[in-house]
Amino acid sequence: MKVLAARVVDGKVDIGNDFEEGSTVAVIGSVSDAPRLTPAEEQELEEALAAIRAGEFVDGRELLADLKARATR
Repeated sequence: MKVLAARVVDGKVDIGNDFEEGSTVAVIGSVSDAPRLTPAEEQELEEALAAIRAGEFVDGRELLADLKARATR
């Protein structure tokens, strides 16, 4: 995984030549009125994204089914 800063040029994210053609990237944008993440929150987000990529997550349908089952107990 690489972490880098990029700029928007002509409405597109310009990351230079740091990735191979066809690479999948995650973009977290910063806008003036959006809340900013603390370094700890950014780290937590990166760890969560890594866990998701590793398949460590609960499918939304499974979560809803579990919540419904708990509500009827």
